[in-house]
Amino acid sequence: MTRKYLDLSPKTFRSLLHSAVRVYPQSLAWVGLTSGQQYTYAQAYDMIQRLKALLLDTLQLKKGDKVALWGENMPNWGITYFAITSAGLVVVPLLPDFSAHEVENILSHSESKVLFVSRRLVSKLKDVKTDIQDIILVEDFSKFTDLESFDISKNIEFLAPLAYDESKEPDISENDLAVIIYTSGTTGKSKGVMHTHRSIISNVLDVQYVQWVEPGEKFLSILPLSHSYENTIGFLAPFVHGATVYYVEKPPTASVLLPALQKVRPTFMLSVPLIIEKIFRKNILPTIQAKKLTASVYKTDLGRKVLHNVAGKKLKKLFGGNIKFFGIGGAKLDPEVERFMREAKFPYAVGYGLTETAPLLAGSNPQNQRYRSTGPAVRTVTLKILDPDPKTGEGEIVAKGPNIMLGYYKEPELTKQTFTEDGWFRTGDLGVFDKDGHLYIRGRSKNMILGPSGENIYPEEIEAIINSFDNVNESLVVQREGKLVALVHVDFDEIEKKATEWFNEQKDKASDFSQNQWDKLKHSADIVNEYLKYLEKQLKSFVNQRVSKSARIHQVEFHSEPFVKTATKKIKRFLYSDKNTKN
Repeated sequence: MTRKYLDLSPKTFRSLLHSAVRVYPQSLAWVGLTSGQQYTYAQAYDMIQRLKALLLDTLQLKKGDKVALWGENMPNWGITYFAITSAGLVVVPLLPDFSAHEVENILSHSESKVLFVSRRLVSKLKDVKTDIQDIILVEDFSKFTDLESFDISKNIEFLAPLAYDESKEPDISENDLAVIIYTSGTTGKSKGVMHTHRSIISNVLDVQYVQWVEPGEKFLSILPLSHSYENTIGFLAPFVHGATVYYVEKPPTASVLLPALQKVRPTFMLSVPLIIEKIFRKNILPTIQAKKLTASVYKTDLGRKVLHNVAGKKLKKLFGGNIKFFGIGGAKLDPEVERFMREAKFPYAVGYGLTETAPLLAGSNPQNQRYRSTGPAVRTVTLKILDPDPKTGEGEIVAKGPNIMLGYYKEPELTKQTFTEDGWFRTGDLGVFDKDGHLYIRGRSKNMILGPSGENIYPEEIEAIINSFDNVNESLVVQREGKLVALVHVDFDEIEKKATEWFNEQKDKASDFSQNQWDKLKHSADIVNEYLKYLEKQLKSFVNQRVSKSARIHQVEFHSEPFVKTATKKIKRFLYSDKNTKN
């Protein structure tokens, strides 16, 4: 079948909406698995028009006014998003995990006049001081009448008129501001990224050249719609092609996700590495290592490939049996987990981008995925390495294309610093291209550590090795007094069990001379501490055999609590930097 690639003129949310509804009126657009709420494309369009009447006629909002959207994934999130953007207003999507303090700052900084909020987040509003003029529930578009108590029982029904006069709609240009996305603050300060209609829609259209989407494909959405990655690739791209997106409408825990996978049997999913890494380390690897025979076989190349292939078939069934595109982005993927997916023949694909680039800069599909690569630049984007290292070819990745942001809202100096003098966007990421133009990410330039002899050390690469060690959940590598220290979050419940087993083994092996040494360890805490000393030696040996001399770990610190993360599950590195960490 010949593929007819879509183009839009003008590249606006309004033209995207009209195009999809015209071609796929009776197809299902969005389905809520918990609420049961669903819309065909035609029904969605009708509700969007009614909501536009509420915004423009009833609330008297004007072109360019800011409207904040703070809610979990659900069909009405999409209704609200399209109503705001196609009405010529500016949507400010907020991540569900933002704190009340963050929301307060964003509402003030963005000068949002109206806030749409979901029921589960209403309680957080009690701690938000805001001059917002109207607050509306996403679930039913009812309006709060009491902005002090936020008592849902005091809402009144607030539906827009059924008739909507499109002739009164404000004109929209491709270059009009459409979205302000506030980043999740991995470096401490949340910034408002400004995108035009053109910058986002052009990126949506580029997706079809990376991976074709057939009408009727089933997407299962588990990442926040307010995040650029899910928004462009998991929300807007399927809408363009008449696909259906299913929302779990709850945090994607195993008890929620597994039934959803079996019910929907999705063909497309987007994920961050953390999800598939957890599945591998908590389910697949322990099953393989549970028996001595399979654990022994797994140590050989052929045995590992066979066992991975068997596990891959089970994993596909777990995902419903129809999965053909499992997109991974948002952070660096563990190389061991990627090797598993390759050998398991699981249809994964890795992409690369930033909020500032709407987001996709480079991407591949399962058929063309290269190990450790994020794929080549997408169709309308040009990438190059700024000041590449003469020996390695590595350097900062810079980009040009229609998908690049206007800048940071109210931050002209910061915006200026983010671009080179000749107009290239500085990603802050370090990478290298192969001979075919496929990009390989080394790490963040801000995270890069300069070794004692001037070597470039990428902590993300060391962390990937640490994370493959038994019982390690996550890790961070920092530099202290010129030496590398690994901060390691481990499963302490499992550590306590293993410490007891280890202690008994050591006692059995001990000579009469050293028996007294082990008899002194009477308390469980003493045993665990002794085991952690042993574990530190093992971990350092494991890592240091696999890295260059300059990247060797000098010290390990075990953490019992998970590291603080952003709403998109990236560790807030700035909290654990040298100046914020006690020596």
